Amino acid sequence: MNRTRVVLGAALVTGAIVGSTLLLRMQHSASRAPLQYGIKVGFRVGERAPDFELHSLDGTTVKLSALRGKPVLLNFWATWCTPCRVEMPWLVELDEKYRTQGLQMVGISMDDPGATQDIVAFAKERGVKYRVLWGDSSTADAYGGVRFMPQSFFIDPDGRILKTTTGLRDKKGLEDSVKALVNLLQKESGGLDSRRGRSVTVQPSQSRFARPRITACPS
Repeated sequence: MNRTRVVLGAALVTGAIVGSTLLLRMQHSASRAPLQYGIKVGFRVGERAPDFELHSLDGTTVKLSALRGKPVLLNFWATWCTPCRVEMPWLVELDEKYRTQGLQMVGISMDDPGATQDIVAFAKERGVKYRVLWGDSSTADAYGGVRFMPQSFFIDPDGRILKTTTGLRDKKGLEDSVKALVNLLQKESGGLDSRRGRSVTVQPSQSRFARPRITACPS
């Protein structure tokens, strides 16, 4: 009987040691995995905005880097997002008011690929005249996943993200951010490319159609 207890005790101790060793190894591997295999997803304010090439509602292709030299308000939205519906008329007003001062308003729709006609009708009904692009998952991931909408990125003429907002904000705050962008352009170049002494124009490029994905909208 005593011999059996000794054997069982030794087995339990051995099992505990082996289990602890395996657990420590698993924890060590888990802590190292993000460093070895992690993929950079997202952005940081102050960094250059991730470039993309997407199709617009009018069939042209737009590349973000082609807008370099002008301030950009990049807005992720969807027709089914209630806060986006509230915000869009404000964006339309800001586009009309500041477009002549160099502002480039760009909307990226994260609607389902099958909602083409709905998006076109939605934009037309609200008098949207700025660029509206078809979003995709890779573009969303590059901008942090766009888990909540509307989400806006204020990008300076050098292509760097100055500020980002998530969810519905007040109209005045939105316009104040736009003014800050436009003022940067006026101070740095007076509306011209200071390095080349000429106006910056957009040259659409060609790419395959990138299919959008649905992202969450705050309730």
